This record gives sequence, structure tokens and C-alpha cells, in this order.
Amino acid sequence: MTTPESDVPSGSDGPAAAPSAEGASRAVRPSRRGKWADLAAVLSFVVLGFWVTGRLWLDPGSDVRDNQSDQSQFEWMMAHGARVVTHFAYPFHSNQMNVPDGVNLMANTSVLSISLPMTPITLLFGPRASFLVFLTVGMIATATAWYFVLSRVLIGSRGPAWLGAGFCAFAPAMVSHANGHPNIVSQFVVPLIIWRTLRLGEPGRWLRNGVLLALVIVWQAFLNLEILLMTAIGLGVVIGVLAVGRADIRSRARSFLAGLAVAAGIAALLLAYPLYVQFFGPDAYSGLSRLIRGYSSDLASFVAYSRESLAGNARTAAGLAKNPTEENSFFGWALVVLVIALVWWLRRSIVVLALAGLGLLFAVLSLGREVRFNNRGTGVPGPWAALENLPILHSVVPTRWALAITPIIGLLLAYGAERARELAYAHPVARGQIRFVTATMLTMALLPIVPTPLPVARLDPIPTFVTSGAWRPYVSGGRSVVTLPLPDTTYAEPLRWSASTRLDMPLARGYFLGPDTRPNADPPKVALFGAVPRPTSNFFATIRRTGAVPPITPQSRVRAVDDLRYWRAGVVILGPHEHEAALRRGMTELTGIEPVFTGGVWVWDVRSLTD
Repeated sequence: MTTPESDVPSGSDGPAAAPSAEGASRAVRPSRRGKWADLAAVLSFVVLGFWVTGRLWLDPGSDVRDNQSDQSQFEWMMAHGARVVTHFAYPFHSNQMNVPDGVNLMANTSVLSISLPMTPITLLFGPRASFLVFLTVGMIATATAWYFVLSRVLIGSRGPAWLGAGFCAFAPAMVSHANGHPNIVSQFVVPLIIWRTLRLGEPGRWLRNGVLLALVIVWQAFLNLEILLMTAIGLGVVIGVLAVGRADIRSRARSFLAGLAVAAGIAALLLAYPLYVQFFGPDAYSGLSRLIRGYSSDLASFVAYSRESLAGNARTAAGLAKNPTEENSFFGWALVVLVIALVWWLRRSIVVLALAGLGLLFAVLSLGREVRFNNRGTGVPGPWAALENLPILHSVVPTRWALAITPIIGLLLAYGAERARELAYAHPVARGQIRFVTATMLTMALLPIVPTPLPVARLDPIPTFVTSGAWRPYVSGGRSVVTLPLPDTTYAEPLRWSASTRLDMPLARGYFLGPDTRPNADPPKVALFGAVPRPTSNFFATIRRTGAVPPITPQSRVRAVDDLRYWRAGVVILGPHEHEAALRRGMTELTGIEPVFTGGVWVWDVRSLTD
């Protein structure tokens, strides 16, 4: 599939014998024109990144509308990274949330490989700013990394590389996860892992290449382990197919395996303790709950359009995905048709066939334990049913397998565009027609999925009681702050408050994944969103859900005091809320303490009850 050098006109910005889909590695010739093309490509990614997140930048008092809880959690995580640097805090566990038990941060999205180096931004501009930089720059860096790996290693031409890289970073699934998941849209390490893996076969450089691969693996491990797992599986499948189908690949097996052993050994050594904490340390859990493992891709969603795409809308997308952040499989019918056509057209390429098979595998896995079509169960079991209880896999959300299809399609688009470019240069007479057909097909497939700016929502400002530090006298001696409502998956605003204090304000309960330690938990220590429910947390959850105060009995008052003592509460605070009156009445009647309104919140000094 490569084109002889004589077929490319003099002055082309890419080499004629550039690597094709067969995976050869040849560098793009440096030239002034090429450098300007690189700059233009990166600037286009910058424009796209700020186009998607622009509303968040323009309105400092806003959050992503469709996933405010996760944004609050990531702001807390960014503050934790800064606390590790400034306070030498233990990085893998924290007692500043979910007092007194704390949170296993290795088993949650602690993003230490980002939060630690971004400490200056967090300290100077606050955790919201560092979250927004993380989100925006993560998308831009992902596109840029894919562009350089595609143009220098996998393809060899800048135009096709730009096309593939732009899709890898700004496809519907990526923009969907931009609703509060900066760790997922920041996939800039993935192309680096691919690049360093391909270099393992270089003769005589197995040690150096193995060390470099280990370092990028560790980097990704502290960014998102789920993406690392999918990358490893994808690379394993493609390289395995290449090893079977190509003799030149097998001839480099010794160097490749030696470098792989070095990478595996060093990565295992560096990650041994963090992974031990994640799986066996305090507050570790054993797999996701059966409910979360039921989050799968609807078969109809593959030809539908995401709500964050130009042709999509929330009404049609809502029934095909569990929430706006998990629209992993929304490619649209035009792109699906184009991809099938590309695979058929490039079917002589073993790499293309391997990518197509891998994409099909990920698509089937994403269907979950039962295939659903148009928001209805079909009764047809999916292969995931036999895999979901296996170690490690029991912590994967099945719909996320569809997320791994995005870079596969990006690669196929780049390979297809490169093949069209080769044909255009090889047939000068038909060059115009070839380019017109190529542009038309790409426009029809990609224009409907052009991303739209993320919707935002205004937030209440952080109460002065929090920002002024008026809470500090109440938490001396290891006490905590109890917020009403208590934080959980649907109300994580207190995490944002705590983050603004650089986590000096410790919280009872929170939004995180922890073990379900209730006697009736099945299986034991399965992941639970938030802390194990207690009578008082259930009491206020009912008020938040219904706006009505449940009956209060002497027993419920005793339990409330017991819970406040368990949480080591020094103060209870209630900020603005739609059910503020009911929440205030409930706490007052449970404790017998009249609150004081100060600093924008209602304050109950409960130290007399918990000492």
C-alpha cells in the first residue's frame, strides 16, 4: 500500500514511501512547509478544544451541566494532588473525605500523574481552573500526540494524520466524556504507548526501549487504568495478528520480547505498591456492583448521533445511553457505512483487518450481558455475561469498551485518507475526481458528528462560611464538617467547597467508590458509590428526594446522635437548596439545637452532642 517515491511530486509535504497501514516506520522529512503544516494542525486542535469547553471558560461561575458531581469530585482530586505536594500528604489514601474511614484514592480517579504537576495552577488559580485546564489541554494534547505519532510513525503524511488525530480526540464519545471526565478525554499517553511498543523490535535497543515503554505505562496508570487495560488488549491483538501474518515482524521477536520483558518488569516494580493499596489496602473494594456492570451499549446507538454532535439531540439520545457522559457508541449511520466500506477497500492490509476485528470485538463486549436494541432487552445474551465476574474485568463498565472503538476508527480514517492520497498522486488525470469523492464521503460521514460546545449550568457561589475559614474552630481535635444534604453521587457540591479550602475542611461521607461492608452485601466488599448508608444519611436523603420530613421518633434522635458521633461531627451546615426549609427543620428536630444563619449557611454547633 505504499507508493513509490517517483509517484509523489517534488515538494510534497509528506514522504512518498511513508509508512502505510502495514506499520512501517519512516520519519517525515523536515521542511519549512512541513513545520507550518504541523503548526496549523496543532492550532486547529487548540481551536477545537476551546470550542468544546468555551462556555466554561467564558462563565467562571458555571459547571458542566450534565455531570456536576464528577466535576466536583475532580476538583477535589486536583486539590488532593496539591495537598500531596504542599503538605506531603499520603497520595494513595485520604481522611479529608468520608471521615472517619477515609477514601482509597488508588481505587478512585485520583489522577496523580496530572494533579501533582498541576499543583502551581491549583494553588494560584484554584481547583476549578486546574480542572478546566486539565479538561481542555487534555483534549488538545490527545489530538496533538495522535497527530505526531500518525504523521511520523504510522502513516507518514500530515493530512491523513490530522484527520485521524482530530477524530481520536474530538469524536462523539470523547466529547461526551468531556462532561466531567477529564481523565478519559486525556488520552495523550495512548499514542505514546503505541509508539514505544512498536519501537521494541529495534535490534540492539531492547533495554532503552523497554525502559521508555515502562515509563509511559506508569504515567497512564496514574491517569486512568481502564484506558490502559483497553490499550494493552488492543495492542496485544494487533501485534499478535501481525506476528502470525508477517515474517518480518517475527524476525524481530527476540528484541521485541526482551524489551517487553524489561517494560513489564519495571512497570510492575513501580506499580506494585500502588496496586497493592488499590486492591488490598484500606477501603479497597472488589469489583463494581451488578447495577453498574449492567451499563452497556444499546445496539441502536451505533448508528445514532450523540447529543453533543451537530446532528444529535438529547431526546433521541437519552434512551440509548445511561447518561450524557457515557455516549460511547454514537457514531452515526453515515460513519458506520464509511468504516465498513474502508475495511472492504483496504482488506488486503493485515493491519486494517486486525483493527476491524478488534473494533468488532470491543463493540460486542460493550453490549453487556444482554443485547439491547432501542432501549429494550432482546433476551440475547452477550459474551460479556461470561466475562464480567473475572478479576479486573469485574471493575470495567461494559459500555466503555465502545469508547476504545474511537481510536480504531481514527486510524482507519487516516489509513483510508492516505490510500486516497496515494491514488491521487498515482493517477494525475483523475486526481481531481479522486479528491472530490474523498472530500464528499468524509464530509457526509463527519459533518453530522462535529462537536457542539458543552452545555453549562450556573452554580451557587461557595458560601462565605467556607471561604472565610469560619468552620475551622469547629473541626479542631479531628472533627469533621457534616453538610446537608450529605454528599453522594447526586449531590457532590460539598466536595467543591472542601477543594476550595485545599482540603483543610474535612467532610463526613462524600462521593467516591468504596466497599459495601453491609452484612447483606452481595458479593462482599463490592463497590458502592459513597459511604455505607446510615440511618441519618437515609433520613436526609429522603428529604432531599421528596421535600418531606419523615416522622421523627425518640429512636431516630438517638440514632442521629450516634451517627454524628460516628462522623466525629463538630458542625453541621446547610447551604442553599430547594428543600432548605425541610432540611433545616429535620436537623433541628433531630438534635434539639437551633441553627444560626451566618456566612450564607445555617450552622448547627453539635460539639456538645459529640464530645
